[in-house]
Amino acid sequence: MKMMKKFKKTMSKKNKNIEQPVQEPENLNKPDDLQDETQPQPENEEEAAADDPQAKIAELEAALEKKNNDYLLLMADFDNYRKRTLREKADLIKNGGERAMADLLPVIDDMERALAAMNDATDVDSLREGVELIHNKFMKYLEQNHVTPIDSTGKDFDTELHEAVTMFPAPSPELKGKVIDTTVKGYMLNDKVLRHAKVVVGQ
Repeated sequence: MKMMKKFKKTMSKKNKNIEQPVQEPENLNKPDDLQDETQPQPENEEEAAADDPQAKIAELEAALEKKNNDYLLLMADFDNYRKRTLREKADLIKNGGERAMADLLPVIDDMERALAAMNDATDVDSLREGVELIHNKFMKYLEQNHVTPIDSTGKDFDTELHEAVTMFPAPSPELKGKVIDTTVKGYMLNDKVLRHAKVVVGQ
């Protein structure tokens, strides 16, 4: 009897082991949508767009169009600047002497008064004094405009400042190669020769 009971228990355990279903591996027959959940997905739309070639092309085209627009705007501004500069330069050339001529008109007025006074003048000294005042006024005007006379007589002959009109025997040995007379006075404008002095050079 004991042997029979032991045999029945053994058989019962074997039957339980046989009836237990075999566990299948996970994800073996799962649908595709369930399997894809394990794959990494883009965190946001920007990352998804970055991986999209069409989106990348559209982004590059937009950047190129912006660069082209900026370039066209820059060229338009430069062209306007060039035209304005040329116009201002033309106006300066055309009207640059306006101020100089306006300041010269009072000297012309004084000269005309002197010429009118000569018709009835009896005092030569007064007439000479009037002409000297006009001359001094004109020389002051030249000085205000940075025009100064070239001091030539008695100076060494300098081709940068002087133009020799003739050669003349020097009155003394120390005057050889020097300017012994100035026939036409020369003038400087700032540091530039406005007109060379015409001189006689001793030899």
